[in-house]
Amino acid sequence: MTDAVLTGSGHDIPAGCREAHWPLENITLAGLSWQTPAENETRPPVLMVHGWLDNAMTFTRLAPELAHHAGIHAVDMAGHGHSGHRPPGYGYWLMDYVADLSELIDHHFPESERFPLDLVGHSLGGIVCALYAAAFPERVRRLVMIDSLGALSRPAKDTVPQLRRALQKRRNGSAPAAVYADVDAAAKIREGGLSPLSPEAASLLVPRNMRVSGDGFVWRTDARLRHPTALMMTEEQVQASLAAIQTPTLFVRAADGLLANHKGLDNRAELIPDLTTVEVPGGHHCHLDGDTAPVADAIKRFLFND
Repeated sequence: MTDAVLTGSGHDIPAGCREAHWPLENITLAGLSWQTPAENETRPPVLMVHGWLDNAMTFTRLAPELAHHAGIHAVDMAGHGHSGHRPPGYGYWLMDYVADLSELIDHHFPESERFPLDLVGHSLGGIVCALYAAAFPERVRRLVMIDSLGALSRPAKDTVPQLRRALQKRRNGSAPAAVYADVDAAAKIREGGLSPLSPEAASLLVPRNMRVSGDGFVWRTDARLRHPTALMMTEEQVQASLAAIQTPTLFVRAADGLLANHKGLDNRAELIPDLTTVEVPGGHHCHLDGDTAPVADAIKRFLFND
């Protein structure tokens, strides 16, 4: 891991952390790192992975709470934040995110071969972390999923229509990038997204996803992130992946989150052999928006009370 101050970020990094980047074979992942007090440096590190269209700043309120106990590294996934984009002609497949996480751990956290690390993921990040933990249980000590419990699934009969939509979008490409007069204007748009944010939360999250363009700002995030994926898991595959998780796991369920009315959620939860579920107040971004203390307290108890 190397430190880097990246230009054109449009934001100030939080106090107590530093910019970092982790070169992989075909892409460089960026992120933020919080150091722990010297007396806790022997604890396994915690890797944190954000949700779709977010970035490492989604953990800017949670990470400092955890950093009292262990070193914290929040990663920008490929195409997000300050991380690199996939090459032309490629898309953003779920399993490629898992491959990135695997390579990141192998190359930059090799000590996890002897001393497993902890993973904390929100939304898509929780899906990625869960799939990695299922595939490599010996590398993960504890797993935390925030408003996340397995991948989105589609029936097998939807495979060809899904493929058609993906190929059509790939052929048609993305619309021209919107240009905003300032970052605040983009943050205002983000407030009303699929998972709405307060102005305060949007102002923390959005700047890292922006870059300067001429006299304004455009999204730094790769426009291809919004393209339909060509192949999605079936529910049977999702359930098999959850059943394979041997790691002690915490599911942080947001009372008003995206999974609040998700059918079949209890069936999925029953598949994970060592699962603890805690319900917390708030919406999908319960770890960033509003009163985040219940989330922080639940995760600290789960990770550090041993």
